[in-house]
Amino acid sequence: MDAAKQEFLKEFGEHYGYPNTPKTIDQIRATEFNRLQDLVYLDHAGATLYSELQMESIFGDLTSKVYGNPHSQSDSSSATLEIVKDARQQVLDYCNASPKDYKCIFTFGATAALKLVGEAFPWSCDSTFMYTMENHNSVLGIREYALGQGAASIAVDIEENEAPGVSGENIAMKISPHQVQRRKVAGLLEGKPDGHVYNLFAFPSECNFSGLRFDLDLVKIIKEHSSRDLGISSVCKNGQWMVLIDAAKGCATMPPDLSKYPADFVTISFYKLFGYPTGLGALIVRNDAAKLLKKTYFSGGTVAASIADIDFIKRREGIEELFEDGTVSFLSIASVRHGFKILRSLTASAISRHTKSLALYTRKMLLALRHCNGSNVCIIYGHQSSMELCYEMGPIVSFNLKRPDGSWYGYREVEKLASLSGIQLRTGCFCNPGACAKYVGLSHLDLLSNTEAGHVCWDDHDVINGKPTGAVRVSFGYMSTYEEAKKFIDFVASSFVSSQNDICHGNQLEGIEKGSPDTGYHLKSITIYPIKSCGGFCSRSWPLSKNGLKHDREWILMSLNGEILTQKKVPEMCFISTFIDLSQGILFVESPHCKERLQIKLESGVNHGAMEELELYGQRYKVYNYSKETNVWFSEAIGKPCTLFRYSSTEHDFMLNKTKGVATCRDTKSTLNFPNEAQFLLVSEESVSDLNRRLCSDVQKDICVTAMQVDASRFRPNLVVSGGRPYGEDGWRTIRIGNTYFRSLGGCNRCQMINFSQNAGKVQKSNEPLATLASYRRVKGKILFGILLKYESSDEEQQHDDSWLHIGQHVHPESI
Repeated sequence: MDAAKQEFLKEFGEHYGYPNTPKTIDQIRATEFNRLQDLVYLDHAGATLYSELQMESIFGDLTSKVYGNPHSQSDSSSATLEIVKDARQQVLDYCNASPKDYKCIFTFGATAALKLVGEAFPWSCDSTFMYTMENHNSVLGIREYALGQGAASIAVDIEENEAPGVSGENIAMKISPHQVQRRKVAGLLEGKPDGHVYNLFAFPSECNFSGLRFDLDLVKIIKEHSSRDLGISSVCKNGQWMVLIDAAKGCATMPPDLSKYPADFVTISFYKLFGYPTGLGALIVRNDAAKLLKKTYFSGGTVAASIADIDFIKRREGIEELFEDGTVSFLSIASVRHGFKILRSLTASAISRHTKSLALYTRKMLLALRHCNGSNVCIIYGHQSSMELCYEMGPIVSFNLKRPDGSWYGYREVEKLASLSGIQLRTGCFCNPGACAKYVGLSHLDLLSNTEAGHVCWDDHDVINGKPTGAVRVSFGYMSTYEEAKKFIDFVASSFVSSQNDICHGNQLEGIEKGSPDTGYHLKSITIYPIKSCGGFCSRSWPLSKNGLKHDREWILMSLNGEILTQKKVPEMCFISTFIDLSQGILFVESPHCKERLQIKLESGVNHGAMEELELYGQRYKVYNYSKETNVWFSEAIGKPCTLFRYSSTEHDFMLNKTKGVATCRDTKSTLNFPNEAQFLLVSEESVSDLNRRLCSDVQKDICVTAMQVDASRFRPNLVVSGGRPYGEDGWRTIRIGNTYFRSLGGCNRCQMINFSQNAGKVQKSNEPLATLASYRRVKGKILFGILLKYESSDEEQQHDDSWLHIGQHVHPESI
């Protein structure tokens, strides 16, 4: 055992690893999670992992027993009904809820449980829906039902309070309301027919953004005090308060004890508890609260009787039967007991201590990281809160990283590099916009301007106007280990902590050799890729057009739902080979999955169907479509339905899409076919050789397991140059090849696509060469290799369209 682990166990050994249970953490990993191997999985807040033994038990169960529809009366159906009843009881037991007081309603996920509450809650114009800022979008969605029924909706912050309430009683919290939201809804009456007003307060047992755990005493405080006592009478009328706990995240390590904290509604997600089944959740509801819920829709299983041609139904009286529309997911419900068996064997308290020790260790180590100038590397969210009602942290660490100059590393850069290191984590806002804005420090103006700039959930806009738009989150589960936490810390330290050498060189790229003159280049190869993301072909000579190399990326494949297909999503596209015979005017296309070689005429209008418009990379294109037979050929080639489109060479007046902000294509002023960023990509043969030397060096240093070499074609360049020094192209401003001029648009940002390779007719993916490039070619979140070029054609060249490139031509760069 190394010294670092000894130090960890000295501090956390009492709580880490289940020391007093039948299996230690090392035994659990060896026998139940062998599939992980070297993968570090740190997104348990998103979805925890199922145990292999758990799945074996489920599979054995399903293959040895017969489960019938529980709505039938057969023996197998009756047996299924008993299993469903037993699963309900296990859910109630897990939250220490007496069946005399609570019922368990199975739903299609925790979100469906929250939706059920919102739809059926007895809202009125006098009602208030109050919720903490730290809430998932699925909770925020309830306000649509509240506002739609004329109720008020209000977000609040919960803070420690030492001053007595209005009534003189000390209340351990202070509610700080945000602005009241209300809509004008015509035709609604005040109050309910019985004269009662019902309010709903919602909070998470654990914030899925920061990991803050709310004190469940909130349940009693809200339910037992008036709006006046709580200090919110100015924004909320009196009425009966009901409380909803979103326990989808918190239940995995600290289930709410409903015998102590009698919440009215609690939502649960099973895949967050033990990985499987997905698509199944539960609503634990107090019996008296369930009686107030008003359901409109009825379905099979929820009615005792109905008549088809008159307005008559008799609903079932059982709470579960009334609210479970249709047949419950009984096979998934039958699987629940195998997950609870694992949790019972470890105990929730031991799981909480184990995961908490890993989170505390990770926070401690991240906060200790310093750049060489002494500045902090990591800003952690939520850990310094003084709120008594958030008395401890769950197994979540949410943070952002800073450069030595105080600017932010983008969270997508962190995620991208983590993936290359075999670490799976989560970035963004985690569907918790209130917590994200609160902790990251985003104002309403920031949020609105970010949206107007085109930022949406799950995109790559991680820093806008100098501020992060989200965060990085690592989270631990019952099977997480010290080794995973340590590997993550080492990854952050090696990838984001700057040394004095980094400070001195600023943002300059490594790899550029000094001293030798930047001369002696010649054009080594020319490659044309007629169909975007499919195979290309080399030519000794090729004509230029105003769009770049003639016919380069002039065709694209699109899915039936309008998605542009690339090798990232459909790796089989790499097996489609292409060749253009200019003398015949034909594009030849072949695939190992198709018997016939496809021939497509280059002449405009031949074999074409109707002209359409499509939007790509912020620009509008006029395109031709093709016949059904052509589309069937490509669909067989890639194994999924698709459509071939060709860029219309006669229509080149593109328009930038102003509604979505800046276009993703860097060269927005040139006429382009369908490239991602520019007309040309140039790669240096010497730069590729230097990369291969580093790949061999990584093997010798045991950084990589197996040796690998890449050639220039791995990067899908149009032009490969030979001569000069490695990475000399980084400093080029313009180049001349023969009598043709090109302007450099800067380095090409590489992605996971260069990690795909073909071997024995199969597509394989590894971490290389992107991982090695990331170690020395990373600048401001980009991993650069090769440069993008724009063709600087004269008006005369554009008119005659007769410029050609030839292999062997001298390349004359002009440096910056």
